[in-house]
Amino acid sequence: MHVVEQGEGPAVVLCHGFPGLWYTWRHQLAALSAAGYRAIAPDLRGYGRTTAPRDVTAYDRATTVGDLVGLLDALHLGDAVFCGHDFGAHLVWDMPAWAPDRVRALIQLSVPRTRRLPVTPSVGFNYLASQHFTHLEYFQEPGVAESELDAQPKLFLATLFHALSGANRYLDCWDHPARVDGKRNGYLDVLPGPPPLPWNWLSEQDLDYYAAEFARTGFTGGLNWYRAEDLVWAQNADRHDKPIGVPVAFIAGSADPVLEMLGRDPMTAMADLVPGLRSVLVIEGAGHFVQMERPDTVNHAMVEFLDALPPR
Repeated sequence: MHVVEQGEGPAVVLCHGFPGLWYTWRHQLAALSAAGYRAIAPDLRGYGRTTAPRDVTAYDRATTVGDLVGLLDALHLGDAVFCGHDFGAHLVWDMPAWAPDRVRALIQLSVPRTRRLPVTPSVGFNYLASQHFTHLEYFQEPGVAESELDAQPKLFLATLFHALSGANRYLDCWDHPARVDGKRNGYLDVLPGPPPLPWNWLSEQDLDYYAAEFARTGFTGGLNWYRAEDLVWAQNADRHDKPIGVPVAFIAGSADPVLEMLGRDPMTAMADLVPGLRSVLVIEGAGHFVQMERPDTVNHAMVEFLDALPPR
């Protein structure tokens, strides 16, 4: 596991999503360190310079939780505050049920806690694909998405970063069908082209770092997190809906498509599932990558929450 860390003090483990890397947290590493915390940002399994098994079963929940527990063990840490974004948030939501003694608190970005799906995720993904394009179904079959994404990593990353940002309405891609005359639509077929860099939150150098890493590794490792969703769902049968009582902060952008897809505010979605919820911050105009789009606001909220935690 490749890990970047900065600072000394109580540990905060930062878990990225798709298509992320440790670099997704570059703004938070310095801010948390300056506030007296030890910020730890791994490349999660399948990403960057961390091992990327090709077998989908290597991305089940027992294994991905084991990675984070093993990270704490390797760093001689008894517990940590875990912070997650996107697929990293799904993993972090599960940590209190899987490793309760290792979790001090949670900071969650973009993805609220919701109830367990009544059917396997792949059934839901296939239903959505019968209505419109959805990346959840597009990512399922090995080799299909890779043929598009691996061929043009820099273009894909710029396109997706823009599409999910506050500068675009991502769900417009639902205007496209999953298939046209039997041929799959790809991600680049349904998303608008990105404007030239730099943007106010992403520089050419930032994009080059992401593109170089994914050009070297390909996208299979990251996509396998989606392909393991049925395995994770089965393993969470008795765990998913357990109330989360540790202190929790939730942060999202008002233009995040995840909130639009849920169709309700985060407080309502999490009221009975997260009794430990201490604070909710929805940042006006920010999109899915809120920690990069509005780093100062996110950093302030994170430090304020951390400083208010009871002594260990």
